[in-house]
Amino acid sequence: MSTETAVIYHRTLSLPTHRNAAALPGTGHPLAAPAETTEVIGTVTVVIPCFNYGRFLHGAVTSVLSQDEVEVDVVIVDDCSTDDSVQIAEGLAAADERVRVVRHVRNLGAVQTFNDGLAEARGEFLVRLDADDLLTPGSLARAVRLARRFPSVGLVYGHPVHFMDGQQLPPARDRATSWTVWPGASWVQERCADGRNVITSAEVLMRRSVVDRVGGQRDLAHTHDMEMWLRLASFSDVGYVHGADQAWHRDHPASLSAREVDIAVDLAERRLAFSTLFSGAVGSLSWAAEACRTVRDRLDRETLESLSHEVDANGGSSPVFARLLELELTPTRRNLTSRDRILRRAARSRGPADRALSLSRRAAARFRREREFRTWHQNGVYSR
Repeated sequence: MSTETAVIYHRTLSLPTHRNAAALPGTGHPLAAPAETTEVIGTVTVVIPCFNYGRFLHGAVTSVLSQDEVEVDVVIVDDCSTDDSVQIAEGLAAADERVRVVRHVRNLGAVQTFNDGLAEARGEFLVRLDADDLLTPGSLARAVRLARRFPSVGLVYGHPVHFMDGQQLPPARDRATSWTVWPGASWVQERCADGRNVITSAEVLMRRSVVDRVGGQRDLAHTHDMEMWLRLASFSDVGYVHGADQAWHRDHPASLSAREVDIAVDLAERRLAFSTLFSGAVGSLSWAAEACRTVRDRLDRETLESLSHEVDANGGSSPVFARLLELELTPTRRNLTSRDRILRRAARSRGPADRALSLSRRAAARFRREREFRTWHQNGVYSR
């Protein structure tokens, strides 16, 4: 394998600040960080789906047009908004020829809206940016550099900064310190082992040739992004930019996920995402059958853990507990025995010993989540 397409699995490559750099391990070739330059290193199309987010459009578009070292074009796809989104989008297009607008005459939903923007893409690379999110300065150049260095990489992501709507933008780190590159199949298998999504959205740069190969988003209510990341990684490698923040993600009560997703919905949607993934071309890959079994077992365990947590927190009387009981569960003896044990625990009266044990379990679960979250902040994944 040539140096240019070499893949480093779970190894961090430090990016030196000068060109007399240490050699890439095992190759003898330098891995120097490019000097600051005004040279264009890549072309990037940014698709901005929009529904009733006109008040955020200017910030989102400006965060793209102000990116340096890359040639950008923006495709705003308005999904039949009822606010002033179209007028604002058209004003932005009139002011800058790099901005185009696609209008839906009826509401088609988030998936079709992005896919219609994808059909208009021109760049070698592609970003999906929600209208209420923003790119951090220099994020596209940082991601393109990694993709240029490793042509086998089809998906690059980094750390997103979350902030609440109404708050001032928090500071963002702007210096990449290192890269990690995973073989895509290994990255997908790790996601199957933990059963969760590690990517928000705006921090992702995609190689359009890979997107053209695997297709756009599938018609999933809440996990269309997640399934697409997994599908891209199944046919290309995955890179992560350490040290810098790649996007600002706005959290607010008006968001679709905040309105509609609890743990029961989340589990059902993640199971559907993996089912959709393996029912397509990914299912024919040599590692797919084992990965499918792994994620099925992982989501079974998480369903049972969530049921147990609801008993600890609410005695099994909550609406969430009822919805969790309705979820798909592989009918193995172990799973059925565990569920029956949880139901018996929910049915009996809880004494002081039960409450003490519940507090202990909840504290252990909280500690585990916090540890995983710290790992994700550092490495982009939940496990080291």
